[in-house]
Amino acid sequence: MNMKSQDIGLLLKLLALQKQERRAHSKDVNGEPNSRVRSAWPDDWSDWELESSVEEGVAEGIAGHTAFDHYVESLYTARALAEETGISKSQINTALNRCIAVGLAKRDRKTGAPRANTKALFEFIVYGLKYVFPARAGELTRGITTAFAAPVLNEKLMSAGELPLVWSDAKGNTKGQSVEPLFKSVTYAVRRDPEMYALLALIDSIRLGQPREAGLAIDQLKQHFELEC
Repeated sequence: MNMKSQDIGLLLKLLALQKQERRAHSKDVNGEPNSRVRSAWPDDWSDWELESSVEEGVAEGIAGHTAFDHYVESLYTARALAEETGISKSQINTALNRCIAVGLAKRDRKTGAPRANTKALFEFIVYGLKYVFPARAGELTRGITTAFAAPVLNEKLMSAGELPLVWSDAKGNTKGQSVEPLFKSVTYAVRRDPEMYALLALIDSIRLGQPREAGLAIDQLKQHFELEC
């Protein structure tokens, strides 16, 4: 069963959602459940023109639900995953079946929610992704910064005068060399979730970078995957 690049996008979204769940089960300073999981997003994580208060609406989402378990369950429906990633509902289902078949995902035994196999996914991204889904810099375009130019890495790697790498997007704020996104709706997905932005930019750094750059991106990716060093 051949994997498709959008399958990786779905797995990354599952990881981001699992991270939300863990944070939501933590306690705030008063010992109460921390329901405002994404209210503290960084101020500078975007590189595009904002046309609505999507970020604010999502940040309020968990706080507005009284039945937390029901809310969590609703995040993993094909419809919800499609809305968050831009991948169609039918493609979500087939992508999930492929991921389960090759061991990159499984169903939670208690809730039935799809879960990414974090360790296996990390190993595939580090050792195999750039060969299966290669990337290269292309023509100049306007878009959203990725790889070494994205907020997750730009303070660590970008040099003065270096041309940034971008995903072509009409709403993007940066002019640079285009990089074909891992899957078609990447720019849609990253505008909805800073964690997806960080993960996909780090993956581009691994696919495009020299050993030093790729090594730094791998270290950052391990932290985002919450794997033991």
